[in-house]
Amino acid sequence: MGTHCPFVITIFLFGLVYHSVRATTNINNINGGFSAHLIRKNSPYSPWYKHNMRTDETSGEHIMKFSMGTPPIDIYAIADTGSDLLWTQCQPCFLCYKSKHALFDRRKSSTFRNITCGARECRLVAERKPANYPPNYCSEDHEKPCVYHYSYADESYSEGLLVKETITMASTTGVVVAVEDIIVGCGIKNDVGHNSATRNEMGMIGFGRGPLSFVSQIAPYVGGNRFSHCLVPASTDPIIESKIYFGNGSEVLGEGVVSTPLVDTKEFSNNYIVIAEGITVGNEFVSFTEETMDMKYKMVVDSGTPLSIVPRHIFDPVITLVKKMVDPKLEPIVVFEEEINLTRLCLNSMTIPEEPKVTIHFEGGGKLQLMADQLFYNEPEYDNRVCFAMVYKDVEDVTSENYGFFGGHFQGNLLVGFDMDKKVASFKPTNCLNF
Repeated sequence: MGTHCPFVITIFLFGLVYHSVRATTNINNINGGFSAHLIRKNSPYSPWYKHNMRTDETSGEHIMKFSMGTPPIDIYAIADTGSDLLWTQCQPCFLCYKSKHALFDRRKSSTFRNITCGARECRLVAERKPANYPPNYCSEDHEKPCVYHYSYADESYSEGLLVKETITMASTTGVVVAVEDIIVGCGIKNDVGHNSATRNEMGMIGFGRGPLSFVSQIAPYVGGNRFSHCLVPASTDPIIESKIYFGNGSEVLGEGVVSTPLVDTKEFSNNYIVIAEGITVGNEFVSFTEETMDMKYKMVVDSGTPLSIVPRHIFDPVITLVKKMVDPKLEPIVVFEEEINLTRLCLNSMTIPEEPKVTIHFEGGGKLQLMADQLFYNEPEYDNRVCFAMVYKDVEDVTSENYGFFGGHFQGNLLVGFDMDKKVASFKPTNCLNF
């Protein structure tokens, strides 16, 4: 879920949460870093799974399983690099959507801790309050519970209590990693928007740049504020999981690494933003900056947005080149889907073509060549015909001429790392099935 409404946190407030987490013995015994599995939405291990479910390569969502509270309750939450709060539905609940899964009952957990209005952590959601929040709610009584309201671009939201709980998850090595006093949202009024019919949503775990991010909170105990992920291609057998790495051991190193600075923006303060200077299709270069504009083109690196979204002045020349360079027997055609306001290039084929070669040019001189299975995918809406993974779409809250999305398909078989201490994003071609 990549286009979430961001909010601004000052460096002072970041420091508050960075030192507010107390780690348990388990996390101190893992040598400063660990890795975990990311479950794909159509995996047999996913709560969305159905026996006759077909592979949907357009779904970029990954799920992380962890446990919350004492005794621990299993939670399956959507992993999201575009937001920072970890939240789940909680009992007692005032307005929760129906779910196939039991809600977390805070009254039954011995490690549950309320956060009050007067606590420093409550300032982190000062701009994230419910619409009916009284202006003097906290000033009247600092012992009142801290409340929050998070909303997302797909009209989903969570509203409830900001609390502290113990989070436990299994690492890829089998070691159980537990962290106490993680700040989480205990949602007592929630809606999952267009996903409500699935009744499988249990919440979200945010890996964004904000101070409430799970990555930010565990940073002092894993060797730094950084993480990386290696996503298997969307066409891979759904049972095969992707991986995410936290702290020490998450560095993207070695031959073939392409690095570029992370950019701070007011519009997307929680997101990972890089400057893209252009793209080479075959031997022809297309600039990402219009001649009439003196602004750098920013791309949101977001695995939860499956397709890479670009403005019209980039899409048109790129697609013209791709059409020219693919085999004409594949009958390339540009399709406009009015219902979702999306324009894409598709081929009359179910086989991914080997040409053209495509390279993204990042600020700082880095050049990332993308392979055919990153550039093309099988679209179930068109009888699994092959489509190009860069599309044109008007995205609300995005300045279309200056922003785009580097989506999940482009990130398949790439080790993608974000180092917030150094403010660097890195990409390395990697066989994620064996990494």
